[in-house]
Amino acid sequence: MKYFGTDGFRGEAGKVLTADHAYKIGRYIGWYYSREHKGRIVIGKDTRRSSYMFEYALVAGIIASGCDAYLLHVTTTPSVAYVVRTEDFDCGVMVSASHNPYYDNGIKLMDGNGHKMSASVEEAIEKYIDGEGEEIPFAFGENVGVATDYAIGRNRYIGYLISLATRSYKGKRIGLDCSNGSTFNIAKSVFDALGAKTYVIGNEPDGLNINKDCGSTHIENLQKLVKEKELDAGFAFDGDADRCIAVDDNGNVIDGDYILYICGTYLKRQGRLEGNHVVATVMSNLGFFKALELQDVEYDVTTVGDKYVNEDMVAHGYVLGGEQSGHIIFAKHATTGDGILTAIMLMEVMMEEKTSLSALASGMKKYPQLLKNLPVTDKDAVMNHPEVIACQEAITNELRNDGRILLRPSGTEPVIRVMVEAGTDEICKKYVDQMIDKIKELSLA
Repeated sequence: MKYFGTDGFRGEAGKVLTADHAYKIGRYIGWYYSREHKGRIVIGKDTRRSSYMFEYALVAGIIASGCDAYLLHVTTTPSVAYVVRTEDFDCGVMVSASHNPYYDNGIKLMDGNGHKMSASVEEAIEKYIDGEGEEIPFAFGENVGVATDYAIGRNRYIGYLISLATRSYKGKRIGLDCSNGSTFNIAKSVFDALGAKTYVIGNEPDGLNINKDCGSTHIENLQKLVKEKELDAGFAFDGDADRCIAVDDNGNVIDGDYILYICGTYLKRQGRLEGNHVVATVMSNLGFFKALELQDVEYDVTTVGDKYVNEDMVAHGYVLGGEQSGHIIFAKHATTGDGILTAIMLMEVMMEEKTSLSALASGMKKYPQLLKNLPVTDKDAVMNHPEVIACQEAITNELRNDGRILLRPSGTEPVIRVMVEAGTDEICKKYVDQMIDKIKELSLA
């Protein structure tokens, strides 16, 4: 598609994604959900300065088309999904560019069940943006929509998270990195309510510092906090809090693969791992898959994107899936990745098993991995070039069962991601450089 990728319409605010785009998206979904009844759309946003611009542009379009808009204000992506599916909304909108820097922004659309919007609706929106669809009428008179403050929805979501914990966290010392994003006014209150002693960083957003040297993409700050304060665990979120990366009691990073391993094997022991399956993506570490096999846990592997993980989970009735980046979906509790929920689920395992996070992670050993991003002018040309394909196959044959190479075009940037996993860092570097040199040799980068 032209505008919408795997995680909504995303790009530099005011350039790639403009207020006019937001207004037209609002116009379309406002009309689409008001064709048969008075539509209700709920909107959340993160702490970026441009989020206010897009929020109000969306509201203008929605109510101009005759639909009512409900504003959660600064909140998390999973909270929007929760409110949509539990409070009879037709659609949810989240204004956020997730882990991207402040100057980017995005618009994520959800259907009435809290799942990501279908491609057919997104395609229709794109046609409308480009002036190719039918003209949409304006509402007038009493049919004009209204905009309503709906902060109560965010409060209900906080209450829901607290209700999922089965025991008190009293005596536990927990670090939180809120990424100067959506969790700055949520995460601490949840863990405080559960009895933990909390230490918080990245909770002073100014509109320009979201994800800047903090959060799940800069985990070193939380590692330092955990070690200095001798905490039991730490949890870092991204800008819209659909991700969580943890830090164990020794200061080691517990990424999405470790989280899936810990929670998947725990659910199996509890007899609650439906289908005995965990869903992951091609980017998950080879050590993760081997660790699951040792525990007799099966897995499905999808392309990158929590959207595809969720689709596989829904299709087969699986309860756990996610990505190495920290998007973890607990289908019994949510329809999207949810950073705070993930932190609570990890705490539940620690409390139930009466052991440390480091001990829980000890059953999995990651293979050394190297990932490099290569800027290119034409991602399809790289991926389909016969010599690139032949080079990848040759490296695969050399690695055999002791490693792998993966080439993947970014869904949001003009880059090809080249990733190798193998027995040593030196082997990883050798083959990543070999592939990148081949692409450059062919004048594709």
